[in-house]
Amino acid sequence: MSGHGDPIPMMSRKGGPLSGTANVPGDKSISHRSLILGALSVGKTEITGLLEGQDVLDTAKAMEAFGATVTRHGEGEWSVEGVGVGGFKEPEQVIDCGNSGTGVRLIMGCMATSPISATFTGDASLRKRPMGRVTDPIGLFGARSYGRAGGKLPMTIVGAAEAAPVSYTTPMASAQVKSAVLLAGLNAPGQTVVIEKTPTRDHTERMLRGFGAEISVEETPEGHKITLQGQPELVAQKVAVPRDPSSAAFPVCAALLVPGSDILVPGVSQNPTRNGLFLTLKEMGADIEFLNEREEGGEPVADLRVRYSELHGITVPAERAAAQIDEYPVLSVVAANATGTTIMPGVHELRVKESDRIDAMARGLEACGVTIEEDEDTLIVHGMGPGNVPGGATCKTHIDHRIAMSFLVLGLASQQPVSVDDGSPIATSFPVFESLMAALGAQIERTA
Repeated sequence: MSGHGDPIPMMSRKGGPLSGTANVPGDKSISHRSLILGALSVGKTEITGLLEGQDVLDTAKAMEAFGATVTRHGEGEWSVEGVGVGGFKEPEQVIDCGNSGTGVRLIMGCMATSPISATFTGDASLRKRPMGRVTDPIGLFGARSYGRAGGKLPMTIVGAAEAAPVSYTTPMASAQVKSAVLLAGLNAPGQTVVIEKTPTRDHTERMLRGFGAEISVEETPEGHKITLQGQPELVAQKVAVPRDPSSAAFPVCAALLVPGSDILVPGVSQNPTRNGLFLTLKEMGADIEFLNEREEGGEPVADLRVRYSELHGITVPAERAAAQIDEYPVLSVVAANATGTTIMPGVHELRVKESDRIDAMARGLEACGVTIEEDEDTLIVHGMGPGNVPGGATCKTHIDHRIAMSFLVLGLASQQPVSVDDGSPIATSFPVFESLMAALGAQIERTA
């Protein structure tokens, strides 16, 4: 399955209970960062469990273009021979980040304080996404950016010849923006400071510390304050990538919705900045057990035992949005099958993901017979109760992997099959989605 080729129409339908073990891929956020920090380190970083989705493969190619040696040794087993902080060379070709907003924004950050230039592009979806949220703060370091109107790709970044340290308060809750600024700060003298009003996923901070950076985190009256000491020598590490909670969301939610289901999803990250969906599902009445809780690669993980549950609507705390921002599409599918209304405030960031995810889910759910309300910052789903969603529609995915997988989960519990116009983007984050779901017993098929 390719996120860059011809459309792949797909359909899902009701079947028997889901059962078995779902070994979901490695965490996408940590996979991106392990390649980038490996490239910025001295020595050979060894990575196990790397997600081999297209987004991450595009980041691996980018690190090679900047001078690192990136080698695949086997399934999920990779190594990176780094060039050290400030050691990036100027790439000879355009850096194509495909569908990955995380990849392009983090890479822009880590090259912004080196005296080199690079041109970035991506697929049709990525070329619509705003880059000003990253080019504005890296401009404070001295980098210059030249792109299309509205700060869109393709875009050329001219790195700062003499970078200055920066103190920056993020205007929105975005781990990508925070991480881009911290990565830029690596090659700036002195201290770079990032202040967040709402804490976001903290993989960058954890991994920087693990690679040898001097970084501190504290709560202040201004917000969540992260301070990085610039120009460290990062030291190559062994990185074990935990399984991705955003990918785990799809078999977990499918099992909750399909009567009689009972599955195990092992080794899923339970990082408190990423586990919002599981907290929300528990509040809705989900039967989820967290087994064998442990730490792997500096991240808390657990095995999830998930059984079919009759769920009820809730109001999701707005402050939880950052900890489950990528899971709202599939949560809206769960909400459609719950009894009562689910209110999801504080989700404006969904408007500028791979697609406008609020609009995409609202239109698709409406086409399947679900009543929706929305505004710029809120999605409200009026649940129809277990098994009562009519389905029967073909939903547009807008080149968005999470929209595609969410509607395919919906079809597993709807009265009539649900189709998606293009399942090809699923390869960007979850290349084994089809085979994994089929092994559990899900009725999902390609229709062309």
